[in-house]
Amino acid sequence: MRKLCRVMRRPQLFLALIAALVAASPSAASEKNFMTWLEGVRREAAARGIRAQTLDAALSGVTPIPRVIELDRRQPEFTLTFRQYLERVAPESRIRQGRRLLAENRALLSTIGDTYRVQPRFLVALWGIESDFGRVTGGFKVLEALATLAHDGRRSAYFRRELLNALQIIDQGHVSPESMMGSWAGAMGQCQFMPSSFLAFAVDHNGDGRRDIWTTRSDIFASAANYLARSGWRDDRTWGREIRLPDSFDRSLLGLATTKPLPEWHALGVRRVDGSDLPKQPVMASVIEAEAHRPPAYLVYQNYRTILKWNRSTFFGLAVGLLADGIGRR
Repeated sequence: MRKLCRVMRRPQLFLALIAALVAASPSAASEKNFMTWLEGVRREAAARGIRAQTLDAALSGVTPIPRVIELDRRQPEFTLTFRQYLERVAPESRIRQGRRLLAENRALLSTIGDTYRVQPRFLVALWGIESDFGRVTGGFKVLEALATLAHDGRRSAYFRRELLNALQIIDQGHVSPESMMGSWAGAMGQCQFMPSSFLAFAVDHNGDGRRDIWTTRSDIFASAANYLARSGWRDDRTWGREIRLPDSFDRSLLGLATTKPLPEWHALGVRRVDGSDLPKQPVMASVIEAEAHRPPAYLVYQNYRTILKWNRSTFFGLAVGLLADGIGRR
């Protein structure tokens, strides 16, 4: 105690002691570690040809976001049933709004649908599920969110690549750093593309030199359509349909690993949900359940598999198809 009092009577020594304690604190050490790591990202980005002025603008002031780590770590307290999931992402109110927006944007959607050979109702369904038709696109700065996750270590390699992709998007002039907003995991814009998906599929439909998936509907719809088209979409097919399985159905045939033409499924007793016959075309399909040993069951086609390339969740794939059906139903 007497030593501390002597130090306090000598201001320079006291300030030096405080500085040393702060420097030794975990938060200061963590911040220093992050800044050192970020310099490594900057060097890697520069080696990829990203301009210094872009890096100055994009990385200046970037700091970790603790909330992002919290969200990444948090496990759900319960699992939604398929019915609960549908009530959340494809309620009747969203179907009605989707119909209205399909009609409101019919000319644009028809042009894009013809160009990419994707039915407009699926573009509207994806738009509705991903961002509630552009209303909810995420309130996080994408660069800071990606930097936080890339530095964290749990999935650092993946998020470091996405961070570098995000810097490339900014360098190409599609969006400013401050306008690059998205989810805590870095999904961006009204179609919620990760930066790698943006670089692979985003489209400048209106020809203004920018691929704007944040505010320009023509670019948003065309980007979603391009993603589906290049992932195997067929506009002469739907996604699937709900079905009724016979009591004697061989459950080993369930799942995407088994594919048969519709007449073969019909011969095995599979029927439409109203009990009527399946279509007679030899379209290849699989039988799946949303939840094991619980109805409903569905026949799904190639387009369902394409939706899974957007999001691998069975619930998501079925919800997109069912929402699209509801939106397209007159």
